[in-house]
Amino acid sequence: MAHDLGFWILQALNALQLSMLLFLLSIGLTVIFGLMHFVNLAHGSFYALGAYFAASLAAVGGYWMGFFLAPVAVAGVGILLYSGLIKRMRKSGPMAQVLVTFGLIFVLLDVTRIVWGELALAIDVPALLSGRLSFLGVEYPTYRLFIIVLGLGIFAALAFVLGRTQIGAMIRAGVDNDAMAACLGINVERLFFIVFCVGCALAGLSGAVAAPLLSVAPDMGLQILIPTLIVIVIGGLGSLKGAVAGSLIYGFVQTFGAVLAPGLASVLIYALLAAVLVIKPVGLFPAKG
Repeated sequence: MAHDLGFWILQALNALQLSMLLFLLSIGLTVIFGLMHFVNLAHGSFYALGAYFAASLAAVGGYWMGFFLAPVAVAGVGILLYSGLIKRMRKSGPMAQVLVTFGLIFVLLDVTRIVWGELALAIDVPALLSGRLSFLGVEYPTYRLFIIVLGLGIFAALAFVLGRTQIGAMIRAGVDNDAMAACLGINVERLFFIVFCVGCALAGLSGAVAAPLLSVAPDMGLQILIPTLIVIVIGGLGSLKGAVAGSLIYGFVQTFGAVLAPGLASVLIYALLAAVLVIKPVGLFPAKG
């Protein structure tokens, strides 16, 4: 096995696929943390809602209806929560934010149980992405390659928006110094609202993408929350580079750790997290602010 190049290519692709899925979820949360200074522990619940919306829509109009409309539906839920709760909690301090959003996790958990029930749901992979493709001499599921390409595409799009457009410059200014950005005439509140909605939509998209690979269950948001927070802490708050770096580190450590040291696989990522917190508490690539 150690000399089988195809095996290591397969594991690298598995690690990259996991990394891109975590990136889709973490980028929205890390920018919300960095720009809004808001500790939203309920972000994983938006991921679960995205999977459930995708499953329901796929049952009506097929996979692609769920893929495109689930992020919109989750963004709609985010708008309601922002208007009714989160906007009022922004000035309450991190402890109050943690307690409220932690409670919101269980509220949304019970909502999914009431609406969709306890039984896990499943989504079939679309015919266009079914089967396997030959990649670097390895047969790999087409749908998993689609996730990798989707994650890289969204990374490229976000890098362009944040680095080359006016709204990207305003977001960077808000992350660096929101008070100074407001003094320069930037509508920081509206910017917060847009970023929050985009973050919710990306969480919903990650849930819709993950649904064909995983069982759509009420507790899936809780299961993904800890890996997402680890990605953010390792990469650094408010940074696109930090989000992708943290996702890649988590994905490769988790995947290759399970192959090379199965007995230590569950410990390796936490040991790395502790090392980052000791050596560089702000993360590897934090935003300037």
